[in-house]
Amino acid sequence: MDKKLIVVLGGGESGVGSAILAQKKGFRVFLSDSGVLNDTHRETLQAYRIAFEEKQHTGEYILTADEIVKSPGIPDTAHIMQKVLEKGIPVISEIEFAGRYTDAKVICITGSNGKTTTTSLIYHILRSAGLNVGLGGNIGKSFARQVAEESYDYYVLELSSFQLEGVYDFKADIAVLLNITPDHLDRYDHNLQHYVEAKMRIIRNQRTEDAFIYWIDDPLVTKEIEKLKPAATTYPFGEKKNGHMAAYTENGKLYIQTKENIFDMELELLALEGMHNVYNSMASGIVAKLMDVSDEQLRTSLSDFKGVPHRLEKVATVRGVQYINDSKATNVNSCWYALQSMRTKTVLILGGTDKGNDYTEIEELVRKKVRALVFLGKDNSKLHAFFDGKVDEIKDAGSMTEAVEAAYQLAQKGDTVLLSPCCASFDLFKNYEDRGDQFKECVRRL
Repeated sequence: MDKKLIVVLGGGESGVGSAILAQKKGFRVFLSDSGVLNDTHRETLQAYRIAFEEKQHTGEYILTADEIVKSPGIPDTAHIMQKVLEKGIPVISEIEFAGRYTDAKVICITGSNGKTTTTSLIYHILRSAGLNVGLGGNIGKSFARQVAEESYDYYVLELSSFQLEGVYDFKADIAVLLNITPDHLDRYDHNLQHYVEAKMRIIRNQRTEDAFIYWIDDPLVTKEIEKLKPAATTYPFGEKKNGHMAAYTENGKLYIQTKENIFDMELELLALEGMHNVYNSMASGIVAKLMDVSDEQLRTSLSDFKGVPHRLEKVATVRGVQYINDSKATNVNSCWYALQSMRTKTVLILGGTDKGNDYTEIEELVRKKVRALVFLGKDNSKLHAFFDGKVDEIKDAGSMTEAVEAAYQLAQKGDTVLLSPCCASFDLFKNYEDRGDQFKECVRRL
């Protein structure tokens, strides 16, 4: 009997991790990437003696696979995927694949916004409490590679809608759904319901003994819950106490109520600022209490957490103007949260690759808080069409240096310059990290 062939499509972090796990489990493995692999990934594959190709997908070999582990970034519309689907080869995600080979408890976090912060905060709380825990999914090291090479008792996984599309038998012991707002609609035929359904796969296969934590004030989420009637035990959180709630705020305090215990903490002691971060702290706190983290330990972790790079990250103050890097805001709703937490007049830098954005959501905040706009992108026509006439000063920039220079000229003492682009970064940058790093570099040069 010939060993099964696993083909991994995409040679990024998750692809390389999946290939290593497949090899360890005794499969024949082939990895294929239509682009150029980065040096580290190439060297890793060579060190493990895993067969791979780059700059192409060789159809005749890929189409002999018994199963395909697909990178979340490859859409089903890609030419090779059309052929794979025609042939009926099973396609799964790295998360599904790795989930088969671990007995660890998995805590999974999804949502349009706040998932990296919440995932990092939960990981910080559990690690500080001394648990043997790994961090993976859309963040940190590949989940599959950790399953292959480490032995953790728990995993905290950030899951995007793209990753969730490829899960079938995988089950979250604790699932967290923060919110659902229009994002990546270009991937979902501009149909919001398809995106919602991808997100809701996080509760797939959950049973009564599993936990489902969600934001009760999100109409899209609550509508789906009524429809799907999850089997898991539910733990809703929201701003105000309303019926049975696992977390809420009252009189300047955050309350978390699970089992018999009621935990409380002053909102002003939370490390993260802004109402959206109160929600992220609530979700994280519910997870902590379900896992029996002590009140004292939870209080410490919620107050000493350092935040996530490129998410409302304070860079420097130059001539009385504060510069904030929120490059991770790749959709309109993220930018809304950022503007919502601004306490001063703001010069806002936005633009990039538009994903079918509707800017009406931030229009009121822009009119109220924004002194000037700087559009940073190859094509700013859609931004001009929407914002022209709504803000006095608008400048275009074709590079980060130009954008920061323009913002520097436009800002007045006491203002904030905020990079919160609303868009993907691929027109001028490698990714949002590259965009944020360039911003920080330009600010430091001021």
